This record gives sequence, C-alpha cells and structure tokens, in this order.
Amino acid sequence: MGRENQTLVSEFILLGLSSCWETQVSLFFLFLAMYLVTMLGNFLILLLIRLDSRLNTPMYFFLSVLSFVDICYTNSTVPQMLVHFLSAWKTIPFQSCVLQLYVSLALGGSEFFLLGAMAYDRYVAVCHPLHYTVIMHGGLCLRLAAGCLVAGFMNSLMETIITFQLPLCHNIINHFACETLAVLRLACVDISFNMVMVAISGFLVIMLPCSLVLFSYGHIVAAILRIRSAQGRSKAFGTCASHLTVVSMCFGTAIFTYMRPEGDSSAEQKMTTLFFAVVTPMLNPVIYSLRNKEVMSALRRVVRKLKKGEVSKESYFPPTA
Repeated sequence: MGRENQTLVSEFILLGLSSCWETQVSLFFLFLAMYLVTMLGNFLILLLIRLDSRLNTPMYFFLSVLSFVDICYTNSTVPQMLVHFLSAWKTIPFQSCVLQLYVSLALGGSEFFLLGAMAYDRYVAVCHPLHYTVIMHGGLCLRLAAGCLVAGFMNSLMETIITFQLPLCHNIINHFACETLAVLRLACVDISFNMVMVAISGFLVIMLPCSLVLFSYGHIVAAILRIRSAQGRSKAFGTCASHLTVVSMCFGTAIFTYMRPEGDSSAEQKMTTLFFAVVTPMLNPVIYSLRNKEVMSALRRVVRKLKKGEVSKESYFPPTA
C-alpha cells in the first residue's frame, strides 16, 4: 500500500516562504537582486582567473571550481523560487523534485569537500612553501577537484534513493524547494533509519572536511607563530584569511543544522537552505575579491587590457610540474 501511495504522487506543492502576496513580491525583488549579484560575482571570478595568467595557481584553480559549483548550486533552486514568488500555485513535478534534491545535495556536499581541499592547499603553501609547486602540481589539483565532485554526487545519490523510496502520505512540502528533511516529513512510515542515514551523511560530508580544515589550520597557526617578524606573520595569515572566513561561515551553519536534524523546525531548515543557496554563493566572490589584493590587481589589469584590446585567453588550470 505504501508503494502504491508513492506512485500516486505526480507532483508536489511547495508552501514557500510566505503566503502573503505583498511579502512574496518584496522577497522576489530582494532575492532577484541577490541572485544577479551571485551570478555576476562568480562569473567575474571565473573570467579573471581565465584571463589573468598570474592567477594560474592551485589556490585560484580551486577557487574557480568553487565559483562554478556555486553557480550551479544557486541555479538548482533559486530560479524556481523566484518563479514561485509570483505564482499562485507553487508546484513541482515528482521527477523534477527528485532531480532538484539530488543536484542540490551533490553540489552542496561537493562544496564542503572543496573547502577541505582548499584548506590543504593553504597548509602546503604556508608550512611547506619551498615544496609547494612540487606537491600541489596540476595532476594532484585535478584529482582533488574531481574527487570532491565524485564524493558529493555519490553521497547525494545514496541519500536521494533512500528518501524517495519511502511511501508518502501527502504531497505538500513545507519548504520553497525539495529538501531532504522536508520530504521525509511526508512519509507514512517510521523514518528513524532515514534520520540515522542523514546523520551519517552529515558526518561524512561535513565533519570529515571540517576535520581536514582543523588539522590544516592547526599546523598553519603553529607555523605562523614561529615566524619572527610581524610583517611575515601578517602576510602568511593574509593568504588564509579569505578561505578561513568562508570555512567558518559554511561549516558553522552546517554543523548547527544538519548534525541535529531532529531538533530543527521547518523555519530553521528554510533559513539554512537560503543561506547555502543564496547567501554563501553571493558572499564567496565578495570575500575572496575584496579581501584579496591579487584578485583586485588582476581586475585592474584585465580592465586595462580590455581598454587596449590586449586580452588573450589563458588556461586557468594549474601547471603540471
């Protein structure tokens, strides 16, 4: 009977963020502006890394991958949310809901693994500067980036399958997108096993990269403290400040939310999803550009070259030394 109920669900109804029309219109313009800033900022990062040869380093290679993931992640949920703000009937087909859940989980997980890989890159740069180009060669960078994406998509596949195998009692999702915990609330059966799997998934996707980040920055701080000059310590910390800001923001919110899913309300889950789908992708290029002199210098060089018509395409993959 459970499986029959599941096959009867051809579409889901999303309750969204608000039922008030005036509020929805205001939210539409707010999130439209944030969406455009997100797209512009991340495309700008990709363009700068592509056009400026001085940014052809492992750090900026990972940053370009992160920007690409952010662009895809935002587009997996935000365009639909914007359409629904101006729609009286907020529905999503069953197959589209499955795809949205799978893609958003995969890209979100991939981003956490990427942040761990970026922390390792900073560890090598600060703690082993003389061997940096030998250790962080192009082949390793490509394998790390590919591994992050594969891990994210494999974890998402497992979580998506066990979520949508459950028999569903109704099709009304108290969310603005298809999100794991929101979909699990539709189940007609006990979801204790699923909640355990969500906790295990959260540990693998959040705590493992977080452990790598803590390990890397523990060694980085120790190495910085051994630098005698204040200018040297400031320069060493400056190479990590942007990444550390993003890491603290992402992992802090994720640990607070997904490591205690049984205690979260629907409102908290909506705010968390908004944070990762809208706020984080919008702030990443701002943090990495405004706090990074190399990116700002690259922007000025590209603008000057554009004015002179001297811009040529550069590969943003790291050297394969």
